[in-house]
Amino acid sequence: MAEKLTDIELDGISSTRTLDRETTGTEENVETSLGLVHVRVQGDRSKTAILTYHDIGLNDITCFHGFFSYDDMHDILNHFCVYHVNAPGQEEGAMPLGLGATDGSHPDVFQYPSVDQLADMILPVMQHFQIRRFIGVGVGAGANILTRFALCHPKAVDSLFLINPTCQKAGWTEWAYQKMNVFYLKRGMMTEYTKNYLLWYWFGDKTLEDNHYYAHLFKEQATNKVNPVNLGYFIESFIRRSDLGFVREHDPAKKHEVRTLHCNVMLVTGDNSPHVDSTVDMNSKLDPMETTWMKIADCGGMPLEEQPEKVCDAFRLFLQGMGYVPSLSQCKIVEKRASSHHH
Repeated sequence: MAEKLTDIELDGISSTRTLDRETTGTEENVETSLGLVHVRVQGDRSKTAILTYHDIGLNDITCFHGFFSYDDMHDILNHFCVYHVNAPGQEEGAMPLGLGATDGSHPDVFQYPSVDQLADMILPVMQHFQIRRFIGVGVGAGANILTRFALCHPKAVDSLFLINPTCQKAGWTEWAYQKMNVFYLKRGMMTEYTKNYLLWYWFGDKTLEDNHYYAHLFKEQATNKVNPVNLGYFIESFIRRSDLGFVREHDPAKKHEVRTLHCNVMLVTGDNSPHVDSTVDMNSKLDPMETTWMKIADCGGMPLEEQPEKVCDAFRLFLQGMGYVPSLSQCKIVEKRASSHHH
């Protein structure tokens, strides 16, 4: 079925190329009471919605485009429409937010939304695109924001597929490193210190040692594609996050009285991810009947980049478990992969 092309904002489509990848879909800016939200839409809008939210230092393209363009994802995506949401000012080519922020003279004039407000901004996005419910796919900070939204709007979220999520507030170490990053970023400076911190945060030490390709590629995009001032605001909001206050209730009769997620949740991390402990902690606080935790072998902090095949298989099984995606047998998938490798 042809894509429905309505109210397309063509501004910036030609410039939105990151990591040398061709982008697909249409782009729109959605007005909310807290500012503009840049959304990229992939697929037929009459189909079930998947809504993505990226991590710090990344955007819809650098976080998700490679994975959603992966061969094995095509059969899955025929059944869905994907809405890639960018936190304000994080999309490629974004103008600096706030008055006087670029020269550092008034770095605190502009008030960037808190993580709870960033979660609130998803509602007008849903209204704009007439989405009633969605399957959420979030990474890092984006996973935290989608979780906050699901706590406030349980009926709007069908399920959550979260990579490197955390439900805790920032620890002292994270706070200290990130405060230093924010200091420079809000003054318009993307320093080596910040680039190296982001690389560690995204991938972890082992992946960076073993795969210089990622280090080069993502360092380059941090240098050329990220607006440092806007990233400084986003990081500042993320490190000011509150603990999500989950309570694990074992009595089925009382489950709806406690603060928890009332949908299927899959938590994904890599065995060498810097965020393994956060995901283990979150898993221990959620309802074990609704939650699956998965650690991917030979993988650092970016499973979507490092092990797309394994994540794709996990995502397919997750969707099939909820009755989405007609069963594409594992044999067919393996055959398809084998033939594509031969060509």
